[in-house]
This record gives sequence, structure tokens and C-alpha cells, in this order.
Amino acid sequence: MRRVVITGAGTVNALGQNVPDTLEAMREGRCGITDLEFPDVERLSIRIGGQIKNFDENERFNRQQLALYDRFTQFTLIAAREAIAQSGLEFTDELSARAGVVLGNSGGGMTTLDENYRSVYEEGKNRVHPFVVPKLMNNAAASHVSMEFNLRGPSFTVSSACASSNHAMSQAFQMIHGGFCRAMITGGSESMLCFGGVKAWEGLRVMSKDACRPFSANRNGMVQGEGAGVFVFEEYEHARKRGATILAEVVGFAMTSDASDIVMPSKMGAARTIAGALNDAKITPDQVGYINAHGTGTAANDKTECAAVSDVFGHHADKVMISSTKAMHGHLIGGTGAVELLACIMALRDGVIAPTIGYEEFDPECALDVVPNEAREARIDYALSNAFAFGGLNSVLALKRF
Repeated sequence: MRRVVITGAGTVNALGQNVPDTLEAMREGRCGITDLEFPDVERLSIRIGGQIKNFDENERFNRQQLALYDRFTQFTLIAAREAIAQSGLEFTDELSARAGVVLGNSGGGMTTLDENYRSVYEEGKNRVHPFVVPKLMNNAAASHVSMEFNLRGPSFTVSSACASSNHAMSQAFQMIHGGFCRAMITGGSESMLCFGGVKAWEGLRVMSKDACRPFSANRNGMVQGEGAGVFVFEEYEHARKRGATILAEVVGFAMTSDASDIVMPSKMGAARTIAGALNDAKITPDQVGYINAHGTGTAANDKTECAAVSDVFGHHADKVMISSTKAMHGHLIGGTGAVELLACIMALRDGVIAPTIGYEEFDPECALDVVPNEAREARIDYALSNAFAFGGLNSVLALKRF
């Protein structure tokens, strides 16, 4: 079985429109959650989010491209360009045929959908743009990445709510690990911060009106974000022979289903997934130095996740550092695991553990080392990235310092 390494990373999110700016913000514990800005926001009860500001699509894409690119596709392409440029790969000849794209996305082109519903139902127009369907479909971003970079291997989109990115990256890992592909572009994106997108989430009554405070006793809900995280996963020998810079090694994963409830998390399901990732990576709990938690800031998720970590890690649970970066960039739904993987890479490569900002009150049900409010320097060898989604769909990735 082939070893799999990460040779490129790219992102656009509320903390930064590239990887260096994002990691700097994570190190500083900066909050990217601000007041939302879009039409009819005053009709919402939730008016905050990790919205990407100072983003001019007209500076990035021409008119013909914008007719095809929803906001989530735009974010994906920008992140993919950064990741592939860093990797130094050129997809020609045989490599082109043995490289593909697997991306995670939950909502598809929500901005396009919202704008066209408004046009038809509110403004009474009887026609929509002929490219509405290819613009809003969930696989649009993956397809455009494959076309822009001549990726002729397996290309598709995984849609499993908040686990979408981790599921996608797990699939990409498998394809290289098993020898089917030499390189994969993978990660995820989301852009639900429009009137309809936020209004739908309001109905669940899991949203905070003021801040995301994972693991804090006074937490009162999640906060949405938007953006993309994209990585180049590459077969190790291929990367080594061309002298590529390796950011981290992907050493294992696990995916499970709770098979119990459409919205309530399961400690058993989360614990089975964490244990499965450790088993696949052939490591023990005492070797793990950091966990990037799903950590949504809801009462149910945070205590369930902490209980699952405690069950799996046993006496080592109080020694492993666990933080949620969602308090900084918001919950990117289908794209969240991808942006959060950057925190794992930073921990492994730079020895910096991203903090859980907004932490105010100790919760005995979350009595782990949650790295409150300030980043921490620490040398670690292994990190886990958790994702636990609505529908009881779980995915955990294991990474190793290279």
C-alpha cells in the first residue's frame, strides 16, 4: 500500500484568503465572525457569520466564468490554484490520467438558488439564466477544477453534511493508498451565507446570535461560515522523487454511521470513528498530541464529543490537546473539515496548536485540555481531525508529522 502525503494547501475563509494569512490568524486567535452583509439580512434573527469580506469576484474571474461559477465554486478554484501552485505539479500525460478531484460540499450553489428563487417568486420573472443548473449543482466545483487543471482521473463530489470534506479527503486518500491514483485534489467548500441559507438554519434553533463558544459552559449555538480548503494529496514516492515539499502525511481514517437519529450526535458513533482512525493509522492514543474537534459550540455536540474522546483515550484524555477553530472562522458545513485540516498541518509542521477562542466558563462535561483562547507551542507527532454530521455520518482523519 502506498504512503500518502500532502504537498499543497490552499484556502479562502473568513480568516484569510490564502493559507499564510489563515494560519497567522489562527496563531493569533483572531475572530473572523462579523455582522452579515447581504439583502434582507434585517429580516433574520441570526445576523452574524464567518462571511468572507473584501472579496471582489470581478477581480478574480471574467464575465463568462461568473455566468458558470457560484460563490462556492469561486472559493474552490482560488483555493485549488494556491494548493496546486505550492505542490509544483503539472498535470500532463500519464499523471493527468492518474489524478482526479474529490471534494466535499453540502448545499451546492445556495447563492444561485437564492437569487433565482427571489427572481421568480418575489420579482415575478418567468425566465432564469440557462446556466442556473450547472451553476448550482453540487459537483460544479469539482468539475471546474478538473477542467482547469486537466485532471482526467476520478472526479466527483461527496455530500454528507458537515462530514463532507472529511469523507472526500478519506476517499482521495484511499485512491492513492491503494495505487489507483498518483495524486488527488481534495478538500471541500461551502457558501450558504445568503438569506435563504441562513433562514433555513434558523429553523433548527441551533444557531447563536452573538458568538461561537465551543466547550464553554455558556455556549449557546453554532455560527455559520463560508469558504474552501483544498489540498494536493500525493503518493509519497512520486513526491519524493521530484523533491516536493511535504506538509504532512495522511496515515489513516475511519468512517461510521450512528444509524440512530437525524440530528442528535451519538457518543458511541463518534467514539467508534475515533478508535477506527487510530486503528487504521496503527497508532495508540498516547501517540496523539492534538485533536481538531468538530466542536460546533452547541450543547449537544461538545459534551458528546468530549465524552467520546474520553472513552477512547482513557487516562490519556487529559493529556491530549483538543481545540475547535470554528469559533474563529465559523462552521463551514460541507467545507469545514477541509479548512480545519489546516490547523492540524500547522500543529504538525509548525508546532503551533490553534486555540479555542471565546472560551469563558469551565464545563465539567467538557473537562479536557481545550487550549482556551491562546495558541500554544508544542511538538507533536500525530493529529486527528474530527467531523460528525447531521444524519449520524462520521469521519475522522489521522495525520503524521513528516
